Amino acid sequence: MKYALNGATTMPYTLDEDIVATAKAGFTGIEIWWDKAKAYLEKNSIRSLEELLIENALEAVSLCPLLLWTFRDTDSARKDFNYAVEVAPQIGLDLIVVAPDYQPAGLSVSEALKAHAEELKNLAGIARSNGIRIAIEPIGGHTLVPGPTEALHLIELAGSPDNVGILLDTFHYFRSNVTDQEILSIPAEKLFFVHVNDVEDGALNELTDAHRVYPTLGVIPLQNTIKNLNTLGYEGYYSVEIFRPEYWEESIDDIASNAYHMLDKLMKEQKMGTFNSCI
Repeated sequence: MKYALNGATTMPYTLDEDIVATAKAGFTGIEIWWDKAKAYLEKNSIRSLEELLIENALEAVSLCPLLLWTFRDTDSARKDFNYAVEVAPQIGLDLIVVAPDYQPAGLSVSEALKAHAEELKNLAGIARSNGIRIAIEPIGGHTLVPGPTEALHLIELAGSPDNVGILLDTFHYFRSNVTDQEILSIPAEKLFFVHVNDVEDGALNELTDAHRVYPTLGVIPLQNTIKNLNTLGYEGYYSVEIFRPEYWEESIDDIASNAYHMLDKLMKEQKMGTFNSCI
C-alpha cells in the first residue's frame, strides 16, 4: 500500500512545512494543495520545490484542486489550469484533480453536463500535450457529478479522452450513497486516485467537510471500500484528505503523524480481516 497526505489535512501550514512533516510522518507521497503551491512559487522557483521534494524523498502525486468552472469565471479557471499543467511535470507530477461546477438555474442536467463535457475536452487536450492526467472528483450531494456513474458519463460526453479518469473520495461517495456495485463497476483503468477519510455520524444531507475525521474514527464502512478497491486491482496511492478545523489547531507534526497512523491502522485491520467497532 502506498500512503500519501493531502495538503488540506494541514491547511493552515505552508507547502514547505507540509513537505517536511509529511515525509517525517512516514508518507511516501504528497498531494500538493494548489493554492499553497502558488503561494510558494511567488517567492521560490519550481526548481527549489523539486529539490525540496527530492531532499525529503517524497513523490508529488497530485495537484489539487483545480476547477472545471464552466459557468463561472471560466477564463480565470483556464489560466489557473494552464499554470498548473506547466508546473506539474517539472516536479515529477502527472495528475491534476479537478472539481466540477454546479448546475446553474435555467439549464437542465443534460444541458449542463454537455457544457461541462466541452470544457473538459478542452482541458484534456491541454493536459495531454504536457503528459498530464486529469482525475474528476465527484462531490457528495453534487447537482451534476455526485458519484462515479455521473463522472464516467461526463468523461464519455467529452469523447472519452484516455488521460481523464475519476477519483474516489470515501467521504463524498458515502454522502452520495454510492453503492458497492457502482464502485465495482468503475473500469480499473479509469480509477486514477483515492482519498481516504472518515466522518462523524449524522444525517447525510447535514454532513460537511468539517465533519471529517481520521480513518477508523467515524462511520464510513472503509473496510468494505478497501475490499472493493482490492477487487478492482487498484494499486495507486491512498491519500488522507481531511478538512477539520479542530485538527488544524494542532501542530503539523501531530496532524501528519495521526493521519499516517490511522491510515496504517485501517490498512492493517483490512489485511487481517478485523473491523472497526463503529462500522
